[in-house]
Amino acid sequence: MERRKITYRLYPSKGQTEALGMLLRSHQQLYNAALEQRIDAWRRRRVSLSYQDQCKELTSLRAECPEFTVANCSSQQRTLRRLDIAFQAFFRRVAARGERAGFPRFKSLDAFPGFGFKSHGDGWRFTPGADWKHGRLRLQGVGTIKARGQARQAGEIKSCEMLHRDGQWLLSLTIECATIERQGGCAACGLDWGVESFATLALDDGGEHIVANPRRVAKAAKELRKAQRALARKRRGGKTRQRARKAVSRLHRRLANQRKEFLHQTSAALVARFAMIATEDLSIRNMTASAKGNAAQPGKNVRAKAGLNREILDTAPGAFLAMLRYKATEAGTEYIEVPTRKLKPSQTCPACGRVEKKPLRQRHHACPACGHTASRDGAAARVMLNWAMAQLASPGREPARQVETSADISPPATETPSMAA
Repeated sequence: MERRKITYRLYPSKGQTEALGMLLRSHQQLYNAALEQRIDAWRRRRVSLSYQDQCKELTSLRAECPEFTVANCSSQQRTLRRLDIAFQAFFRRVAARGERAGFPRFKSLDAFPGFGFKSHGDGWRFTPGADWKHGRLRLQGVGTIKARGQARQAGEIKSCEMLHRDGQWLLSLTIECATIERQGGCAACGLDWGVESFATLALDDGGEHIVANPRRVAKAAKELRKAQRALARKRRGGKTRQRARKAVSRLHRRLANQRKEFLHQTSAALVARFAMIATEDLSIRNMTASAKGNAAQPGKNVRAKAGLNREILDTAPGAFLAMLRYKATEAGTEYIEVPTRKLKPSQTCPACGRVEKKPLRQRHHACPACGHTASRDGAAARVMLNWAMAQLASPGREPARQVETSADISPPATETPSMAA
């Protein structure tokens, strides 16, 4: 058994929207009050309050302040747990010393993400439709709300989060279900992620396939720039600024949804075609580090590096590889991360193994030793495929599935994104 997340869009009535807004404000005020209590306890008595300490005081707080009785008690405990997690992360970063501490902050109503519930049936109940398509949410103090969406697999409902984003309400369910099984393929490939092309695949039959980069941020740059400039011109605190801010948020939300859909479809199509996928072990933080430097040693090509970082983050390589990894596990596909620093795929010739450093602007591989030519990304993908095949052929190592040659990697015509993919 494993736990999964399912997200539904909620469609509350006008009265239900007001009731949900009151609940959201109640949880936001509780979060800020609990944070202030922790700060005061440390300043005055040098005492660090725990989650258990604040849960004990929640009962007296509800008795003294009637406004806090609007929300479900177990739901309020979930909000206190969220604050406790924020403090645990803060203490961990302080102990690590290599990261910014990032002390937990007070949250405005607009910045507060939402609230959650623990056990199913305690203040809430979700009734899914047939095949878990759509459903109805019964919420204490609010009523029954229509929900739209569809789960990829049914399961036992455990908990939920009510998310408020740009005026929309979403229901994120946590369910416990049997291990999901996917249908995998029989071929092998090496995958080189990139910005010029989203992915270059070296196939085990000697062929090559390119997955184009949709470049959604670049295509929407003009629209985003126009909306952001309109927001910058609006007076703070005014209603027109609030509308302009929501317009910018809608654009970013649309881009995020399109990106997520593309990543899910691409990763699902790859897992459905291959029994073995070899790719890089990427360090996204190092790749997207700023080049501005400091006052003593100012950086070079800062604007160019900032533009490259924007393109890298637009492709979301970390999210893509995470999706590819868990879907490969579900399908029994062999997912291999090549030790990039040791192997140096982009600097190595796939034919003879000669290593020669190439600048990033050099997009074509031409080996002076053996004369092998290929695209830079294609050569890197071939190096990773060769290394992974050698690892699988080593004694004591068996592939997850018999690897056969197949050049067909086109996404299936029926492949559709799933909200719980």
